[in-house]
Amino acid sequence: MDFFTDLINQFSKTFITENRWRIFLNGLKNTLIITVVAAIIGFIFGTVIALWHYAAEQMRKENKRSFGAWIMKFIDKIFSAYVAVMRGTPLAIQLMIMAFLIMKGFSDKIVVASVAFGLNSAAYVSEIIRGGIASVDIGQMEAGRSLGFNQLKTMYYIVLPQAIKNILPALCNEGIAVLKETSIVGLVAVTDLTRASDLVRSRTLSAFFPLVSVAVIYFLLVYLMAKAVSRLEKKLAKSNR
Repeated sequence: MDFFTDLINQFSKTFITENRWRIFLNGLKNTLIITVVAAIIGFIFGTVIALWHYAAEQMRKENKRSFGAWIMKFIDKIFSAYVAVMRGTPLAIQLMIMAFLIMKGFSDKIVVASVAFGLNSAAYVSEIIRGGIASVDIGQMEAGRSLGFNQLKTMYYIVLPQAIKNILPALCNEGIAVLKETSIVGLVAVTDLTRASDLVRSRTLSAFFPLVSVAVIYFLLVYLMAKAVSRLEKKLAKSNR
């Protein structure tokens, strides 16, 4: 009985006393905001990088030497260096550089964290999309060109939709990775789920419920994301028949 009484007391201290459940709720809200915004930034910017690399690669194959082609190749090298830096340095360092150097005067650290995570995710998304484009048969591009589409329209209407279908599980995994990586935003004084558990734990001097509850929430979020993508994959598979 003493064990269960102690457990109930710990639960009460963690969630009920001083309405501490609101700290977790606020942390969950911030975690979801950062994840969604970062995923959108990462997908858009990552797609731009992947398509730019594809266009520059085509110019290299066609051995174009115009000024426009030179500019394309130069920017592509910048994008390649960007991807290498983002993938080769710790995300925690990138977050702190963004918060304390690049966006130092920006008061809303949730926006800062969203940008930092989005730019990091873009580097990984670009490589995923490049792989997806490479997985589409080259005949699809030729077929689009034969229908009168230019290279951009063929990529947008024919190649890219097929590539996205092929890489959907990998994109889902990247989204899940972004969600779990948000646990470090406490470094820049943002109250996410992990930071919320730290705050409550410091007040209750009890680690069990703050840590386990946050772990359960993360697990449920990842589980729901995986389920949603699984259903989407099934619908896409039916549309292919």
